[in-house]
Amino acid sequence: MPTSAARRSRSRRVLLSELAATALALLVPSRVRGETSAEFVVVVHPENPSESATREFLTDAFLKRTMRWGDGATITPVDLRADSRARKAFSERVLRRSVAAVRSYWQQRIFSGRGVPPPELDSDEAVLRYVSSRPGAVGYVSGGAKLDQARVLRVT
Repeated sequence: MPTSAARRSRSRRVLLSELAATALALLVPSRVRGETSAEFVVVVHPENPSESATREFLTDAFLKRTMRWGDGATITPVDLRADSRARKAFSERVLRRSVAAVRSYWQQRIFSGRGVPPPELDSDEAVLRYVSSRPGAVGYVSGGAKLDQARVLRVT
């Protein structure tokens, strides 16, 4: 029969391995684990024929380096406000830049007269209204937002 010291040592090892497994699960991005992101979803106008878009295409659309969808419609991106959790997640996962880096990009573009950033709206509801009222619009909202008329665009 194991001593009480041996049982405590085993309990600590089990607890530490469970903590390590939990920490690893939190650190590994959800898309690597095969889950969908609950932090944000990309949304488009309900009549947009696109079912999916690559991360690269969305980066070009939100940085206004590409101006047209595959069907020729003008792309009209919209952002959430800078302190939004969905914006932070979108910027890091799709644009692969921090919100501050994206703002710096736009400051340089504005200063050089080469464009203006997408509008920043205050809420998921405002983004959904914007996207639903403009055929070429694309935005993102929190994963739990009620989408109403907007449609989710799968990011590949």
